[in-house]
Amino acid sequence: MAGRIHDEDIAAVRERIRIDDVVGDFVALRNAGGGSLKGLCPFHDEKTPSFTVTPSRGFFYCFGCGEGGDVFTFLQKQQNLGFTEAVQTLADRSGIQLRITDDGTGQPPGLRKRILEANAAAEEFFRSQLGSPEAIEARRFLDQRGFDRAVALHFGLGYAPKHGRMLRQALQAQGFDDATLKAAGLIRDGGRDFFSGRLLWPIRDSGQSVLGFGARRIHDDDRLPAKYINTPETAVYKKSQVLYGLDFARQPIGKRSQAVVVEGYTDVMAAHLAGVDTAVASCGTAFGDDHARLLQRLMGTTDGLHGEVIFTFDGDKAGQNAALKVFKGDQNFIAQTYVAVEPSGLDPCDLRLEHGDAAVRELVGRRVPLYRFVMENVIKSYDLDRADGRLAALRESSDLISAIRDSSLISQYLRELAGMLGMDIEDVRHEVSRKQRGGASSSQRRPEPEESSTDDVDPAWPNPGDPALRLERDTLKLMLQYPLTFDAAWNGVVIEDFTHPGYQAVFRLIRDTPLVEGWGDALRENTSSEVLTQLLVSLLVEPLLREPDEVYSLAHSSRLRLARTVRRIAQCKSRLQRTDPVKDPTSHRSQFAELTALEMERKRLLSVSAGE
Repeated sequence: MAGRIHDEDIAAVRERIRIDDVVGDFVALRNAGGGSLKGLCPFHDEKTPSFTVTPSRGFFYCFGCGEGGDVFTFLQKQQNLGFTEAVQTLADRSGIQLRITDDGTGQPPGLRKRILEANAAAEEFFRSQLGSPEAIEARRFLDQRGFDRAVALHFGLGYAPKHGRMLRQALQAQGFDDATLKAAGLIRDGGRDFFSGRLLWPIRDSGQSVLGFGARRIHDDDRLPAKYINTPETAVYKKSQVLYGLDFARQPIGKRSQAVVVEGYTDVMAAHLAGVDTAVASCGTAFGDDHARLLQRLMGTTDGLHGEVIFTFDGDKAGQNAALKVFKGDQNFIAQTYVAVEPSGLDPCDLRLEHGDAAVRELVGRRVPLYRFVMENVIKSYDLDRADGRLAALRESSDLISAIRDSSLISQYLRELAGMLGMDIEDVRHEVSRKQRGGASSSQRRPEPEESSTDDVDPAWPNPGDPALRLERDTLKLMLQYPLTFDAAWNGVVIEDFTHPGYQAVFRLIRDTPLVEGWGDALRENTSSEVLTQLLVSLLVEPLLREPDEVYSLAHSSRLRLARTVRRIAQCKSRLQRTDPVKDPTSHRSQFAELTALEMERKRLLSVSAGE
């Protein structure tokens, strides 16, 4: 969609739409008491409901997987939509006409919707043409690759007639004008159909909307020499942001936290038919950073160790280069990356055709870590019979090992690298350690908590059941849900009162967001980290033991401050024990005075926290 939606319209959609009505389309909800509803989470497999919807606050949250947010967030995650698309979808549902601020592109409001409607009509037309006499070559192409009519129907394949204007005529009869068809990439400037005499694959988003098409050359007399062509860039089709097969793979990817990236449309089809239902492919471009971020959102992993992205590359030079390119963008994944290489050089489609479905599954099962694959290919480029060749290979390989996300794998890779190079493991370990020490300058170190900003924080997810963090969590819940029970300075609570980086980030957000009307929305808007947003939402909807008042909140904040004071006392006592009062009497007196003041503060806070 072009332009920017007015904030007032977004607020109007949020006001008009009930979150339980939207969630109820996908989840069976039941009354859980206290104004909340419960059901089975749509984002992960579970047997006991832990998915909660609070209509009065407009939030959902799953205590099992940690997913949470408002009605827009839910639709984005459920249907893999962008924020603007989610707003537009709910606006259409509620009958609200959105106002769009023009961004200079000249695209009128509502164009995206009309393009999607034209693409859907085009898909039906192309599908109807696949059974025509003219499409015999397309059907023969599919049959030779092991795809029958039922498979073609399942994946929505179609055929674009050679005539060159049949699609335009068919869609004009349905009320679509040339401006819409051209904006959708379905016709060219002269009015001719964009696709002619080709086998077509519809490229959909995870919500089943047709964004564009991929087309394969079938006829020898095709005027275009390119084997594959794709829909040109449109308001809805951005080749760097779409993946073929996502409509089939979205849910399996989320359930398994796994995605298999293959190279072509027929490879996706073969993989799904063989039981690898997490397979996707880029469309008309190399796999890039935007694709990586899209898969990451679908997998939903946050710790980097429990999701996996598996690439199928050829074992030739081109495959090695492709793997190296992916490795350079590996920081975009919060997941482990792997490579599956078929020694025979067959792609998944040909592998299935020659050796059956099991061979495709075995290909994925034989995956090796991307780091190892790249490391082996780096080492191959050096003469290991020469000392300087081994040293150069070690130095380049050290960069790879230094970038490994899972620290538990490093020792294993050090041994493997030493064996590959024929070098002593301690020499290898020393070089890798040197690279790691020199990899971050003082200017790149993370600032202290008080100096960092909300935008810099990507906190690890705190365990909600950790008793050591219970007081921090409960105090934040009180601040978020009942902020008026605290004074303007949040009862004297400071950032150092929190020990977990996630809770520090939430308090910093609370402290820095003015407490005015719409405070809850402002808090969410001020978070740039999805992890921080999820943590914020969980604290907003998690139930309290009782409805608090000012005394209750003061007791919590005092206990929180007391805990930090106790920690400071322990630190002060430790320093004091290490200080010689004879050799350094001034420092000893200063530390003793500090300890005395801290003990007085401890007694005061202990009294307040007890309600005295």
